[in-house]
Amino acid sequence: MRSVLKLKKKVSPPWKKYRSDMLKSFPSPYRGENDSLADGISDAIRELDRLKPEKTGGAAFLGTNSKLTIPFDTIKNSKLNQKMNSSENVIKQVIKLFEGLPNWGHPLTMNNVNPQGNSAAIVAAILTEVFAPNILEGEYAWNTHQAELESGGILANLAGWEAAKSGCVYTYGGSGCWTYHLKYALTRVLPDSRKKGIRTDAKVICSQQAHYTMLNSTDWTGLGMDNIILIKTDRDTNAMDTRHLEEVLKKCQTEKIPVVSVVCTMATTDANAYDPVEAVRKLVDKYPNPEGYGKTLLYCDSVIGWSWIAFKNYNFKSNPLGFSEEVLPYIEKNYNAIKGIFFADAFAVDFHKTGFSPYISSVFVYKNALEFETLLSRGTSAYLQSRSPYNPMNYTLEVSRAATGSMAGWATLKFFGHEGFQSVLGGILENKVYLQNQISENSEMICVNPFDYGLVTLLRIYPKDVNAQLQFHRELKDPIHKSELVKHNQFTESIGNLLFEWFRSGKKINGHCTPYLSFTTGFRCTEYNRDQKDNKAMLYAIKLFPMNVYITPEIMDHVLDCIVAARDEVISNSDMRTHEKK
Repeated sequence: MRSVLKLKKKVSPPWKKYRSDMLKSFPSPYRGENDSLADGISDAIRELDRLKPEKTGGAAFLGTNSKLTIPFDTIKNSKLNQKMNSSENVIKQVIKLFEGLPNWGHPLTMNNVNPQGNSAAIVAAILTEVFAPNILEGEYAWNTHQAELESGGILANLAGWEAAKSGCVYTYGGSGCWTYHLKYALTRVLPDSRKKGIRTDAKVICSQQAHYTMLNSTDWTGLGMDNIILIKTDRDTNAMDTRHLEEVLKKCQTEKIPVVSVVCTMATTDANAYDPVEAVRKLVDKYPNPEGYGKTLLYCDSVIGWSWIAFKNYNFKSNPLGFSEEVLPYIEKNYNAIKGIFFADAFAVDFHKTGFSPYISSVFVYKNALEFETLLSRGTSAYLQSRSPYNPMNYTLEVSRAATGSMAGWATLKFFGHEGFQSVLGGILENKVYLQNQISENSEMICVNPFDYGLVTLLRIYPKDVNAQLQFHRELKDPIHKSELVKHNQFTESIGNLLFEWFRSGKKINGHCTPYLSFTTGFRCTEYNRDQKDNKAMLYAIKLFPMNVYITPEIMDHVLDCIVAARDEVISNSDMRTHEKK
C-alpha cells in the first residue's frame, strides 16, 4: 500500500505542466534571470521595424498590404482555443495586425493632428506595463505618482497659476477632460445633484466651433444634449462672439436659468479657433447664477492649443531660436491666444496631440485643488488603505487608472523643456508658411484659412483655368453661387477620396508615394449661412497637417504635385463618365 501511494505522488497533474510552461512567458520578478519580456520586446520591435518602408520611395503605411483584412462578416464568431498557445506565436499574430496601419513617423503622413510619439514618452509608457502602477492611490503607485503630481505643477506654472494650490488628473482623452469639467461644474452649480440627480435644466455654453464631445459629455452625465447653447463665432477668426455670449448670459440670468459652465475652445482641429478667455471671464463674473446656485465654471478645451504656453517668457524681440520673420508673428499670436487660460478654472491637455506622445496621455488641469477634490470626494473604500498623502481614488471618475499616460506626458515635459516645444512647434509653422507661399503661386489653388496661425493648412483646388481667389470668394459670400459651391465641394471630396485611395495603393507621383492627407467637410460656413442650418452651405477643403518632425519643404512641394495630379484625374474620370453616358 505504501509503494502505491508513493507512485501516485510522483504523477504530476496536467495543470502544473501548463503552469510551468506559462512561467516562461511571464516577466521574471528577479534580477539577472533570462527574461522573456526583454527578449519578446526586442524581437517585436525588430519585427515592427521590418514593416517600415525603405527611406526613399516607401508608402506612408506599415507593411506591404494596405487593405483592410478583417473578416467583418465572420469575426464575431471567434471562440477561445482549447489548447494553450505560445507567447511567441501570439506576438507574431500581433505584428500582423499592424499591417497597413498609418505610419505616424513617415514624412508623408499629415492627415490630422496625429504626431509620432517621442522615444522618451514611448519607453516611459511601455515600462508602466511591466509593473503596472495603478495611480488610483499611493499604495499601488508609490513614487510613480510623481509623474501626475509634477505634471500638474508644471502645467499650472505655465498657465500662471499658483501651482501648490492646483492639481491635475490624467484621463481617457479630451472627452475625459470634457466630462471631468462638466462633472466638476455640475457639482459646483447644482450641489444636490450628486445624491438626488440632475433635476434642473442648467445650461452649458460653447461656441459654434466647440468639439462634438460636448454631446458625449452632456449625454453621459445625464444633463442632456438639449441643454447646450451655442454661441456665434466671428466670420474670419472663428472666435466666440462675446456680444452674443453676453446676450445669452443676460437672458439666462433674467429667466433664473443656471449656467453650469462656459467653455472656451482653444484651437480647433481645422479652423484653429481661439476664444477670448479674459473677455469671457469678465462676462461670466458680470452675470452670476441666480441665488441658490453655485458659481459658473469657466473651462478651456485646449487639447490642441495648450502647448503654445511653452513660449511663456520667450523673447520675441531678440528671437533666440531664430524663427523667420514670417513665422515669428504666428508664434506670438498663438501664445497670446493661449495664455488666456490663466483666467479659466480648468483646462485640458492632450500630450498625444501637440505633445508628441503616445495615446492616451490627456490631463485635466484644475486651478483650485481643494475645491475640486473636496466637491467630488466620495470617501474611502473598505479594501483600500491610504498609505500615502496622495489618493485620487477618492474623487476621480476612474478607479483603476494606469500610469501609462501620466508617465508619457511627464517624460515629454522633462525631455522637451521650453526650447524643445518651441523648436518643434515653430518648425511646423516654418513648413506651413513655405507651403502657403507655394499655394499662392498657383492661381487654381487657394489657402482658405490664411487668417489663422495654427498648424494646419486648408486649401481648395479648382478645375483648370478657374481663378481660385475669385471663385472662392463668390462661393463664400454670395448665395447666388451656392450651386457652384456644392459642385466644388463634391469636387474637393472626390480629390480627397482619390488621394486616400492612392495613399492606400502606394501610387507614386514623380517617383514618390502619395501622402496620407484628409479633407474637412465644414471647417467654415458661408457668410449667408451663419446659423449653420444649411449643411450644404459649408466649405470643404483638403487638409494638410504637417505634424511630423521629418517633414521638409521638399515634401511640401511633392504634396502639392500630388494634389494637382489628383485634381486632373478627377476631371479626366468625370469627362470619361460624361462621354460614356453620351
